[in-house]
Amino acid sequence: MAHDNDQLIAVHQEDDPVQTRTGDGSTATESNCVTRRKFIFGSGAIVAGTVMLPALPGMGGKALAADLASYPRQLVGSLSQLRVDKPVSFTYPDEGQNSQSMIVKLGNPAGGGIGPDMDVVAYNTLCTHMGGVMGNTYIPRENVLGPCPFHQSTFDLTRHGIIISGHATESLPQVLLELDGDKIYATGLIGLIYGRYDNLKS
Repeated sequence: MAHDNDQLIAVHQEDDPVQTRTGDGSTATESNCVTRRKFIFGSGAIVAGTVMLPALPGMGGKALAADLASYPRQLVGSLSQLRVDKPVSFTYPDEGQNSQSMIVKLGNPAGGGIGPDMDVVAYNTLCTHMGGVMGNTYIPRENVLGPCPFHQSTFDLTRHGIIISGHATESLPQVLLELDGDKIYATGLIGLIYGRYDNLKS
């Protein structure tokens, strides 16, 4: 096979130093080159060492206690007063910034719904993208909240407030509800309220 004079051809065994031959027939040795076998063995040793570190005394991390949130149990309405597709506003989990929420009887079963028809749900009404106020954007019969006035995000209230269009990437925070006779209580939240790093700290 013919080659140009300035072309290098690598000739080596896997564990031998790499030898290169120039077009004029002279050879040079490159002993600092890593072979595939040495690379694989070295990588394996690094991975094994990393995995074994926590098993060594004094090298493992400390166990962290779970930080459990304690949401208030707050009366937000009564089942007999709700009408299909007529949202009722309230604030939760406090009266602070970004706590605007709504409860609505959808007329269709919904994820997290309560009541005989499993259709009563509640959500924080700030868009999770940039905090657009959406309390008055509920669309009857569609069971959606939106579009947000900022970037048109729209959320499906029958499926835990998932985003169905627009720029938001997170579902609406869903208010957990509890039915006690005819009274409806908010007892917690799933998801983070826009503008807060902790739902219980405004």
